[in-house]
Amino acid sequence: MSPQLDLTAFRQTLGRFPCGVTVVTTRLGAEDHAITASAFSSVSLDPPLVLICVDRKNRFHDAVLASGEWAVSVLAESAQNAATWFATRGRPLAGQLDKVDHRRGVLTGAGLVREALAWLECRTWRVYEGGDHSILVGEVLGAQINAERDNPLLYYRSHYGALLHSAANEKSTLVVRDSIVEDAVAYPGLPPTSEEAPSA
Repeated sequence: MSPQLDLTAFRQTLGRFPCGVTVVTTRLGAEDHAITASAFSSVSLDPPLVLICVDRKNRFHDAVLASGEWAVSVLAESAQNAATWFATRGRPLAGQLDKVDHRRGVLTGAGLVREALAWLECRTWRVYEGGDHSILVGEVLGAQINAERDNPLLYYRSHYGALLHSAANEKSTLVVRDSIVEDAVAYPGLPPTSEEAPSA
């Protein structure tokens, strides 16, 4: 570690990177294990790979390494309580999924939070050391999206946040704040396409 590094500034810098929120689950024997995780990322399309970073001190760490299979629920805004619950230290291990509406992944048996935008089921592909965390790269065995939800739960500076949908995209010159979309006709939270836009 650089003696010049201000650790407080480092933590505050990382906190200023907004991100989505996931719940990662695994099943070891008859026990369910779960964590709330924002350290999640796509890695590769071919082969399909994603990664999560897990604190070595977290009880989830050894369980997910031993099981070799895990699932990711990309949380919807309405799943704030689930995110808080699975981030609660010292919660009982037995029956912890009972507090959250969930179903079982057909490929891994891991719990999938129903209030999610999408789900992934994975098999551990590689594990790398990352300081006080382990970096688990997972081969994606299955992916599903929830067509009924499109509002993600966000996290920024230790607070939850919500997304304001905008008509601006990477190819447009629209200014985000000038193009916020509310109650879109085609799909809640999204701008209608030219074919779906109401006629004058």
